[in-house]
Amino acid sequence: MDNFKRVIFGAEPNWTAILTATACGTGALMLFLSWFGHKQSWKKIQRAKAGRETSLQRAALAVLQFNESHPETDTSLILSLSLAELSKQLKGGTLTPEAVFHSYMEKTLEVNRRLNCCTEILLESWDQLEDIGSHKDGLLYGVPVSIKENIGYKGHDSTCGVICKLDLPATGDSVLVEVLKRQGAIPFVKTNVPQSLLSYDCSNPIYGLTLNPHNPQKTPGGSSGGEGALIGGGGSVLGMGSDIGGSIRIPSSFCGICGFKPTANRLSSRGASSCSRGQKSVLSSFGPMARDVDSLALCMQALLCDHMFRLDPTVPPIPFNQQVYQRSKPLRIGYYENDGYAMPSPSMGRALRETKALLERAGHTLVPFSLPRLSYAIHELVIRGIAGDGCATLLSNLKGGPVDPSLRVQIIPYGLPYTVKKILSILIKPIFPRFGASMESLCGASSVQDLWRQHADVEDYMHEVMAEWRRCELDVLLCPMMGPAYNHNYPGKLTSALSYTIIYNLLNFPAGVVPVSTVTAEDEEELRHYKGNYGDLLDKLYRKAVTGGEGLPVAVQCVALPWQDELCLHFMREVERLFREKKK
Repeated sequence: MDNFKRVIFGAEPNWTAILTATACGTGALMLFLSWFGHKQSWKKIQRAKAGRETSLQRAALAVLQFNESHPETDTSLILSLSLAELSKQLKGGTLTPEAVFHSYMEKTLEVNRRLNCCTEILLESWDQLEDIGSHKDGLLYGVPVSIKENIGYKGHDSTCGVICKLDLPATGDSVLVEVLKRQGAIPFVKTNVPQSLLSYDCSNPIYGLTLNPHNPQKTPGGSSGGEGALIGGGGSVLGMGSDIGGSIRIPSSFCGICGFKPTANRLSSRGASSCSRGQKSVLSSFGPMARDVDSLALCMQALLCDHMFRLDPTVPPIPFNQQVYQRSKPLRIGYYENDGYAMPSPSMGRALRETKALLERAGHTLVPFSLPRLSYAIHELVIRGIAGDGCATLLSNLKGGPVDPSLRVQIIPYGLPYTVKKILSILIKPIFPRFGASMESLCGASSVQDLWRQHADVEDYMHEVMAEWRRCELDVLLCPMMGPAYNHNYPGKLTSALSYTIIYNLLNFPAGVVPVSTVTAEDEEELRHYKGNYGDLLDKLYRKAVTGGEGLPVAVQCVALPWQDELCLHFMREVERLFREKKK
């Protein structure tokens, strides 16, 4: 230390030594701050895990006490009922809210032990259960509802799977939760998500990896992956998710349930958490997930009420149109089997062809349709829009903690300097055109003027697609749905496959998913010869991602124009009806 002082404060300072000593001191300080930050992050994670474990243990004890005092409860019967049947029996008094609540709580705990799909049990739900009689007129009276982790619930975190959002409990319920409660529903559990939500896997450093209910070697999808796993595993009759690129539809497809992405802002997002708030090119929607389409429609009907419109005046006051949902006219349906960007798996293509054939036999008119300039839309509008800030907002949310393995490969290019992205794009594009174009798009907007121009391009593209829609005189659109469920850790390597879902977030078209089939041995055999549209690395990775899927669910996607949500649900219901009749 004396030598250090002499160097620093001596009559003839040694400036080289001073700078070296300062650098060493700064480096030590930076190392200390990094160590301290990681230690604090680790403590936050441990507190979150301990809180979850406590909630699970208390819930298990409450279920045990209820079962001991109510041995007559027929749990298996309760769990077998559709939402419509369950609601009817609750309102009629055949079933009590207490019996339904504890039956689903017990099943949720069992499913979570297998799949790790829950982030915490909402212990306040027991308080709500005691007062549930005051909401007997609600459309969802006595129905336990699961909610995605990013949906705000008073006193609880909405982390989006990132450490920087831990220990920041919501000061009030989100609008969705308030309206659910007003309609007599009981939000009782929060479900797991991928880190940052901008992924269709389902793992994060706080709550870990969620498994697919049909095959633990597969992902349940994301970002509403915990919802998909819980509902697909039988632990919830109705759940709420969010969707910015397929985040409701993909887990619904992977887990064999129905899911619906409404027109953006048809349901309020007030009070929900996000890692990309402010991004306007590709819009996010909140919507329901359930075992059948009627459940989705009942949920939409319950939520689209005066209470929601008062709580969030930015939501258009448009009640659910039951007449459109229950219409009986034949439909004029556009369809495509391959979008030209990502070739569907054999099971995806077969599911679409079988659906088309059933619809034609039922008297509907099927018309070939193709999305104009899809590659341009994906690269210049979707990717450049989501990465408008050069991915800075997303990366800032990942600071202060570890990056989950499922997200690591996906974000590698995000943090590269602008010039490096540009150079790599030029070098890669001739060999891997999709990857090269995506790398360039990740540069984002170069200025505010550039961003405004990009927003104008999005509007122009929407009208271009709608003009083609009108030219074909379509009511709705049938298209493939991503599937079957991927092997773990592949979604982060295959964002290219999102073309089937994310395009309808860009267009702001309502879209929903209906399971129609399962992967056959013939599908698996055909998959061995899969080449894709480009025959590149991404196509080879896709084949590996979906291999080993025999027996897994396969779905189709139903789409309508903006604000035609009820028509989209009607179309989904018609597809569901035709396949149910086919099975008889």
